[in-house]
Amino acid sequence: MNEKQIHKFVGRFLEATGCSVIEKSNAHYMVKLSPEADRELTNRPYYWSFVDRVGAEPETMTFLFVTDKPRYEAMIAKPEPAPVAANSVDPLAASADAALARSFGFVNSSISAPARVPREDLYFGARKLDVLFGATLNKGSYVYLFQEPDKRGGNPYSSTPYTAWLGVNMRVELTCDRKREEIHSFGVSLVTGHIMEGFHDRLQSIKLSPRLPANVHLARNGISYNKALSLIEQALERKLKSYDYKWAEGASARLQEELTRINAYYETLIANALPENLPAIQEQFAQRQAEIKWQYEPRVTASAINCGIFHLEGID
Repeated sequence: MNEKQIHKFVGRFLEATGCSVIEKSNAHYMVKLSPEADRELTNRPYYWSFVDRVGAEPETMTFLFVTDKPRYEAMIAKPEPAPVAANSVDPLAASADAALARSFGFVNSSISAPARVPREDLYFGARKLDVLFGATLNKGSYVYLFQEPDKRGGNPYSSTPYTAWLGVNMRVELTCDRKREEIHSFGVSLVTGHIMEGFHDRLQSIKLSPRLPANVHLARNGISYNKALSLIEQALERKLKSYDYKWAEGASARLQEELTRINAYYETLIANALPENLPAIQEQFAQRQAEIKWQYEPRVTASAINCGIFHLEGID
């Protein structure tokens, strides 16, 4: 993941969580966090428990996120401004100091305490970037979006039908003493029950919004979410049945070889063991068998990564 990708991801995260951008460039963001983002990123559980308990107005933190450190350092490495001469005094500031001194005693106007803004350098592997990834995974596992219509034409008095699709990204793990992962994306029309593989690729070419567009009506669903999910499971099962499973046969053969080797070792050990040592040896034998089976036994598992309801133009 390079600097441009990290910068784009951080910008989308800040926008999605409603943060206020104070300053930004191609290398950084300075933002006032929203309450949602502050809860996720600042690790202040006691403060937020106090806010929730008393109903106080939250005061969120301001952060500087640097997404390209070399570029940002070059950007801020500018010549320092010329110092102000000691005998040049601002008359307005001097009169203000005099008024404060009469009321409160001596006030040194040269002392300033600027607010400290925490800085986080974000790069692939950085702890704070991992926190952003985790927050995105937790909050973005389910979405509810609408296709933005083409604004270049169309009758303003007509209404366009939209179909609701259940989209699910599935992770398939083919595991033995080796491992392979696959990502499969499926979409099911909740109106017709039509199923589409590679649904994520279709979404990539569509601009989506969380708000319902104008002049749009939603077609009535013909199937339930549970029925749509079962259709996805059936489609994935048919796909997996078509695979070549010679890798599993090889893993099973290696499993038997390892079990045979372990059995020969421990059977001899058990036969010659003292009675007081026998339970410990048998327990170790069973544990070792379980470890070998976990390592070599072939298995296929499928799990949902994320999902969403996507309202797309047309009746499909």
